[in-house]
Amino acid sequence: MDRLSLYLTMMSATGIAGAFVIGFFTFGWYTWQAIAMSVVIGALTGWPAAKLVSRYIKDNDPLHNPPKGAKDHSLIPSPNAPEV
Repeated sequence: MDRLSLYLTMMSATGIAGAFVIGFFTFGWYTWQAIAMSVVIGALTGWPAAKLVSRYIKDNDPLHNPPKGAKDHSLIPSPNAPEV
């Protein structure tokens, strides 16, 4: 379980969705479908993006000391893995 990625998910999903809303509005698409599509894109890509950022932060932090065997880079964590 990676608590940092859970916190980063909220920020990355809103940032990605906001970027798509701005992009759609820039191209003149001012409908509710543009906002709905931006929300869906943000929701689907928010967690994988947060997981990658969390992994980058933890791999480059010299003070991060994970327990032995906890360096698993899969997107779906093992339910038996310790909290990192």
